[in-house]
Amino acid sequence: MANDSSAQDRNLPASQRKIKRAREDGTVVRSRDLGHFVAIASGGAVLVATAPWWTEWMRHMLADGLRFDVRSVASNAAMGQRLSDLTLFLLGAVVPAGALTTLVALGGSLVVGGWNWTLKPMAPKFSKMNPLSGLGRLFSKQQLTDTLKACLLALLLGTVGTLYLKSHLGSFHSVIAMALPAALQHVGQTVIGGLLLLLLVLALFAAVDVPLQRHLHAQQLKMSTQEMKQEHKENEGNAEVKAKVKQRMREMSRRRMLAAVPTADLVVMNPTHYAVALKYDEHKMMAPRVVAKGADLLAMKIRDTARGAKVPVLQSPVLARALYAHAEVDREIPAALFAAVAQVLAYVYQLRTALAGGLRSPGEPPNVYVPAELDPANRPGPASENDAP
Repeated sequence: MANDSSAQDRNLPASQRKIKRAREDGTVVRSRDLGHFVAIASGGAVLVATAPWWTEWMRHMLADGLRFDVRSVASNAAMGQRLSDLTLFLLGAVVPAGALTTLVALGGSLVVGGWNWTLKPMAPKFSKMNPLSGLGRLFSKQQLTDTLKACLLALLLGTVGTLYLKSHLGSFHSVIAMALPAALQHVGQTVIGGLLLLLLVLALFAAVDVPLQRHLHAQQLKMSTQEMKQEHKENEGNAEVKAKVKQRMREMSRRRMLAAVPTADLVVMNPTHYAVALKYDEHKMMAPRVVAKGADLLAMKIRDTARGAKVPVLQSPVLARALYAHAEVDREIPAALFAAVAQVLAYVYQLRTALAGGLRSPGEPPNVYVPAELDPANRPGPASENDAP
């Protein structure tokens, strides 16, 4: 009952991944009827093409078989040599024709399912030794379909062959009175006519069997909703695992930024929301570089870390917002903010020089100019809480 319910749940078409796995396991679309038709058709074509040659050979063989002399009667070796020659001659004629028919039959089989090379079907599977599962496969939909189709094909071929032979039975009686060449030609034409009828039946079955096998193959590979979800998880990754990985990466990034804050020259802050740590080395950098940035709680941690490392913290809401919105960590600041950052760096250097020499503080921080288009607070629409100065 579980298998039946599971089969009923499989109403989604197979994904490309499942089709690929099925091919790796040796499960591909194959039409036996198409292979039979192609094999018999190619064999019949070879027979028709070589019919004059076969007729001439059979005439010579019969003539030679009825001709003997004293030496062939007295010696057993002559008969053995004759049989050996005939056997080699037949092999030389039959083997190439059989090889050609086999290759054409394989090509006809590959037309439907394509080339597929795998050794997995040859691997031993102990699950197939279970008689209960074997009974299930014996009475499966595809197995029953193949059995009924094979029985119907055998019945039709037998019926067509019987009716054809019955309608031509009188012509075989007249062969006895014909000369050998005419008799061979008459038998050949009769056989070819019957072969064409059989090929017509096989062609009809192949025309039905090819789409039928494709349909059964698609039905066999159908997937349930649960299987589709599981495959999607395997392809895209488990959402919980991906979330944990992203969280882990964010934590590592935060630790790396906080570790870089003590090396900064300045931290620019919006008093409660944004913090951006800048570093500048005129010998190694073309412009100041952002070593850390954060919002809300992370901004507070950057501020506390900077104060603990005695890194100047400058309150400049507009510049902090612009740097947070347009500058990236471990990247140089945008060119449009060079002038504003240069002003605050100059103030920081003056402040350091004054403190180191015991001089008076250089005064209030400069009122830097930031282009209006770089300030997120000037964007259209209601300003968010974090954009407040």
